[in-house]
Amino acid sequence: MRRRRWRVAAGAAALAALAGAGVWSAAGASGAPAVHREDRVLDMPGAKIDTSFFTAGSAKDKRPAVLIGHGFGGSKNEVKGQAEQLARDGYAVMTWSARGFGESTGRIGLNDPAFEVKDVSRLIDWLAERPEVRLDKAGDPRVGVTGVSYGGAISLLAAGYDQRVDAIAPEMTYWNLSDVFFPDGVYKKLWAGIFVSTAGGCQKFQPELCAMYNRVATAGQPDAEAEKLLESKSPSAVGDRIKVPALIMQGQTDSLFPLGQADAMARRIAANGAPVSVDWIAGGHDGGDRESGRTQARVTQWFDRYLKDDKSASTGPAFRVTRTGGVNSTDGSAQLRGASTGSYPGLESDRQTVALTGREQSFDNPPGGAPPAISAVPGLGSGVAGLSSLGVGLSLDFPGQYATFDSAPLTTGVHVTGSSTIKLKVTSSTGTAVLFGKVYDVGPDGKQQVLPSQLVAPVRVDGAKDGRSVELTLPAVDHNVEAGHRLRLVVAATDLGFASPAAPAAYTVSLDGGALSVPTVPALRTASAGLAWWVWGLPLAGALIGAALLVTRRTHTPAPDPDLAQVPLQITDLTKKYAKSSDRYAVRDLSFRVEKGQVLGLLGPNGAGKTTTLRMLMGLIRPDGGEIRVFGHAIRPGSPVLSRVGAFVEGAGFLPHLSGRENLELYWAATGRPAADSRIEEALRIAGLGDALQRAVRTYSQGMRQRLAIAQAMLGMPDLLILDEPTNGLDPPQIREMRDVMIRYAEGGRTVIVSSHLLSEVEQSCTHLVVMDRGRLVQAGPVAEITGAGDTLLVTTVEAVPAAVVDKVAALPGIGSALRTDDGLLVRLEGATTTELIAELLRLGVQLTGVGPHRRLEDAFLTLIGGTA
Repeated sequence: MRRRRWRVAAGAAALAALAGAGVWSAAGASGAPAVHREDRVLDMPGAKIDTSFFTAGSAKDKRPAVLIGHGFGGSKNEVKGQAEQLARDGYAVMTWSARGFGESTGRIGLNDPAFEVKDVSRLIDWLAERPEVRLDKAGDPRVGVTGVSYGGAISLLAAGYDQRVDAIAPEMTYWNLSDVFFPDGVYKKLWAGIFVSTAGGCQKFQPELCAMYNRVATAGQPDAEAEKLLESKSPSAVGDRIKVPALIMQGQTDSLFPLGQADAMARRIAANGAPVSVDWIAGGHDGGDRESGRTQARVTQWFDRYLKDDKSASTGPAFRVTRTGGVNSTDGSAQLRGASTGSYPGLESDRQTVALTGREQSFDNPPGGAPPAISAVPGLGSGVAGLSSLGVGLSLDFPGQYATFDSAPLTTGVHVTGSSTIKLKVTSSTGTAVLFGKVYDVGPDGKQQVLPSQLVAPVRVDGAKDGRSVELTLPAVDHNVEAGHRLRLVVAATDLGFASPAAPAAYTVSLDGGALSVPTVPALRTASAGLAWWVWGLPLAGALIGAALLVTRRTHTPAPDPDLAQVPLQITDLTKKYAKSSDRYAVRDLSFRVEKGQVLGLLGPNGAGKTTTLRMLMGLIRPDGGEIRVFGHAIRPGSPVLSRVGAFVEGAGFLPHLSGRENLELYWAATGRPAADSRIEEALRIAGLGDALQRAVRTYSQGMRQRLAIAQAMLGMPDLLILDEPTNGLDPPQIREMRDVMIRYAEGGRTVIVSSHLLSEVEQSCTHLVVMDRGRLVQAGPVAEITGAGDTLLVTTVEAVPAAVVDKVAALPGIGSALRTDDGLLVRLEGATTTELIAELLRLGVQLTGVGPHRRLEDAFLTLIGGTA
């Protein structure tokens, strides 16, 4: 394939080609290599493209390059964190804002090969001129491309149009845009509208795209020209040219780009002879946990193997699927487990048949297609779709608009992995039927039903005046149906996300064969739910505690309080003044109590007194007033009860000339406890430092020191664990793992106290909070109580809601109030459910784009501390 080259000319000519000057900046934690960023605006035909270039280490080192694309409606800023991490991992990284987004100019072409894709080739040309970038040959850098959604598609297209691309890692993206927006000839109107509004309006797109959207949206169905236009801009158009290693990660809760899109790209690229790995992540465009830490770590490993040629780098299993394994009793969040197999099974493997019964049924397509049934609400903020395996769902079918067919209760459970199929006979009074098929998991009581991942399959049936047989392929899901449950097929005339015929029609549907064909993958093996790599033991208080024991004065210690013997911590009127100050307080009159099984987050702005409080709790410094009791015992430096307490407080006392292993062994020996109680081998194995354990600690990076300190903190299994900013120096997967460790540890009846500035992690990890400001207690209590328990919802809409409609919503039963905002409505529930609210809004003609809880921990925190953050 002939390559077109575009270069920034040398010297003054190069500066003239740039719309903005380069700016260098540095970032990075202490001990980690500084990341240098160069911002430039590059002149390209028809647009100015805003770019950033990231490197770390010496400019003399040649390294592979990585391009990271951003999501639709975003900009290069949303991938800055991943870019910096990849730079620290030894890559030259370029990010850019695509045409029409961020600071870049030009019209949006939906990754048009003539525009956005050529822009990527020009960026590769630019990389080939950089002295830091490794070349395969002149003008050909070693380069990979990754990105999520819109950015994921550009990685596929770049590999198809530019042979210099060496590896790709697309996530949550599309293979064929025509199949995405016109599945089986049915118009996906809600997502199409969201795309246009997210971009800023139709005028932001290339003229032919705007005209196509207006034409299809008006007609309510696609035409051949529209289908051809979107196909021409899709990776599927050049699928036979994509021959590079591809890590394909797709969301399970995604009504925009469902799993079938990933299946199509995986089968095509594998057929070209390239290595392919498929990963079904938990979240998606409809919400849920997108596992960004884990997926970004996997991208790095993929590029290490195929860009750095590191044969020791693990590329992971050929197929992995994230499964929900239950709910954490501490905070109600879903527990995620990975299941994997050595080969990609596709969507149709190891089929079983489940017999369905039901008579021939007639129902109506209502005039105007309203009110519509609800399956998915695109972008639903609460992420309900991700909890379908836990019996949580949001779905609504209107009587008289659907047919239903049930199985008998299953005698044995079945785990569905892939796309189920069913044969139907369809008759339409108009000759054409637009139908929506979905399969519910129905509980033993016959009432509770869950729609896996909230997904529905549309189908257009033409020539059905006298009846026509059709095979309906249902959405691909990974869902476990337990024994005693039923499968229920619903065939509906409407769905919120799609356009239905405006003219009324009568449909008749019957089973044509009576069996639902269900795919399974018996070879999938779910990972163990064992404890993560920090939880095997908890420390006393670090080497500093040992030093404190040597210098402690003998002082009177109050008698234990038997009423508090089962209470891990009670603090009463705790006070500590700043050194050499008689009237300035680090902590003042602080009181709170922590119970068994709690994960308590200690929050506050810098200078709030959090670390001082923890140091007094550990006996490292003495309070000026008040009392701390742990399991009923008053705390003094060297108190025996501290043997039941483990702590990670900043400043672990490692000896730099000793190895990591030697430091841990020396620390445990200093505690005087039997070596057999340390479980040190397990701690070393799960710490993940590898050969570094044999190296002197002085050679460790900040992140490695942090991991070693936490491994030290997990020796011993005491009853109370105290962690002060434990995530400093950890990468996103390790932060997530630390969250899981804290929750699981507390579930065993132990207690965790964590001080952290990462509010999102605290909100997901903690059951209770203590908020401090200027040394005083501001508020204490359960997380739900402090954040408002989620009874206020933010309803986002396509257009501003008229005042008369707002008043009608406020007057509905079970609604406390309704206020109009810039985004839509703020609704406070007083007895009504989210499902009931959505149904009423649709009845009132409100066009929704999303519904989710309004108040987050960040909102509550900023409200509590005012302007002191």
